[in-house]
Amino acid sequence: MHPSHFAAVLMFALFASVVFGITMRDTPPKMVRYGAYCFVLFVGSAIVLSWVMYFIAR
Repeated sequence: MHPSHFAAVLMFALFASVVFGITMRDTPPKMVRYGAYCFVLFVGSAIVLSWVMYFIAR
């Protein structure tokens, strides 16, 4: 199985966000909120940077 680049970004964002949420916050509700926050930032920055690279390459 070969995931697309976007699927690989989503998997990395998910796993990294879980680790960040668990290690950076103390209580479970804060862990979930921080993990979701990190996930959104990872995916959002990947989308923004991909558009920037698209316009640079043209």
